Formats: sequence, C-alpha cells, structure tokens
Amino acid sequence: MILVTLGTQKEPFTRLLDYIEKSQIKDKIIVQAGHTKYKSKKMQIFDFISYEEMQKYLAQADVVITHSGTGSVLMPLKMGKKVIVCSRLQKYGEHVDDHQKQLTEIFRDEGYVLELTEDNSLDDLMKKLPKFKPKKYQSNTANFIAKLKMEIDKEK
Repeated sequence: MILVTLGTQKEPFTRLLDYIEKSQIKDKIIVQAGHTKYKSKKMQIFDFISYEEMQKYLAQADVVITHSGTGSVLMPLKMGKKVIVCSRLQKYGEHVDDHQKQLTEIFRDEGYVLELTEDNSLDDLMKKLPKFKPKKYQSNTANFIAKLKMEIDKEK
C-alpha cells in the first residue's frame, strides 16, 4: 500500500496527485489530501484523517509519497519507511515560498528520501525503490538541547 500525504496547507497541491494519477502504479493508494480537491479512480482520497488513522496507514504503508512538510517527512522516516518527497513550489501557488524545496534537498542529499521533481518520473523512482536503502533517521534533538544549554550558560 502507498500512503500519500499533502498536509494541511490551504493551497492546493494537485500537481503531486497528477503525477500519481498518470503513473503506472497499481498498488492500493490512500491519500490524505487536506484542502486539495481531486477526483480519481486510482486513489482513495480523504480530506483529513485523525492522528490515529494516520499512524495506522503509516504502519501498513510500503511507501510514503509526501509533500515536504517536516512532520510529513520525519514521521515515516522514524518508522523506517521509504519516502518519496515532492516539494510544494511557490511558482505554482502551492506554498508561499520554496522552503520545502530546500528541506527536500537536504533530506535527499543526506540519503533519507528520493525526490520527485518536474525533471524526473514517479515511475522511475518507483523502480529505484527496491534497491534504495534510506539512511536511518536519528533525532538530533538531544544534541540541539545540549548546545542550546551551553549557549544559555555562556550568557549567565
């Protein structure tokens, strides 16, 4: 099963759903579409789903295809899922700026995700998935807190 998450932004993100609709994917596809309205015979689309439902779908998913919202990327990575990320772009009215592109590039360059762009194909990325071994996600929160405490202590 493939889980697709578009987040909760008010701006529509039909471009990602168009990529999926035009793909050769035959798997069951569950979509959390948020405010994006879309009709499909290929995908089962929900506007919003509860946190519990999201956890259930994530546990079942073989692959997660998502926008580049931090939580939408980190949650499946923490669960060891293979993730394909497509950034919402300002030029299409999908977001107010291109910070998602910057975040996606970092995750891609570090080896955590595969990136879907205008210049590649979802079908090609799906063919790469069996051999793709994502880097295991490890939280940097403890290190961040330690550094923050050191900075605060310097000010005392």
